[in-house]
Amino acid sequence: MSEPRRVLLVGATGLIGRTIIERSPDLQGIALQGLARREIPFPPGVRMELVLAESEEWPGIITQLEPDAVISALGTTHKKAGSKSGFRQVDHDLVLEVARAAKAAGVRNFVQVSSVGADPFSRNSYLRVKGETEKDLKALKLHRLDILRPSLLRGKRQNDLRPLEALGQIAAPVGDLFLHGSKEKYRSIKAIDVADAAIACCCAKAGGQFVHEHDSLMRLTRDFRRELAAKSAPQGA
Repeated sequence: MSEPRRVLLVGATGLIGRTIIERSPDLQGIALQGLARREIPFPPGVRMELVLAESEEWPGIITQLEPDAVISALGTTHKKAGSKSGFRQVDHDLVLEVARAAKAAGVRNFVQVSSVGADPFSRNSYLRVKGETEKDLKALKLHRLDILRPSLLRGKRQNDLRPLEALGQIAAPVGDLFLHGSKEKYRSIKAIDVADAAIACCCAKAGGQFVHEHDSLMRLTRDFRRELAAKSAPQGA
């Protein structure tokens, strides 16, 4: 029997991170590890090793853990960070520190959860930082880099009140019906779909750089679930 694939989740306290954690009991052949600054209450049945440390210690810990793949679900908001510079420290600087440590540790697959509309030349500071992070990650020449660009995430956040996002989630299923062609990338997406797409990228073997927007994310999700169902199906005599 082959060794399980070691997947390190960095940014475990956000919506995508928590969703990946909740998914862990169903992930055959994957040993999920987490790196965080504070304790996380786990739902029943979760299979995961969690390492607690301040962010400046993370590069050294990544080197020690030697994961096969890293999912970076790091992210904050301007409000929570307190300033534009504080936001950049998390969404750009910390992400790059993690990625450099991952490359040094020989990580084969690096998955970055970004945002639709990310653009280093955007006038919107949030999208500009996201775009700069993508650009600098590509420059690292990781063995395989998957950038996920979801639009509005549908799912329940914990201890993170975002009234406008909540309203958007209510209206999204109707609004999505009007987004076609080049606008399909702006369709909302369930957090569990992004989580499954991220895990699928961790298991991909080909090297290179890949950017996934709505349609590509959904294809990854469907393929991943088909493989998961096949592994779970009883074997014939």
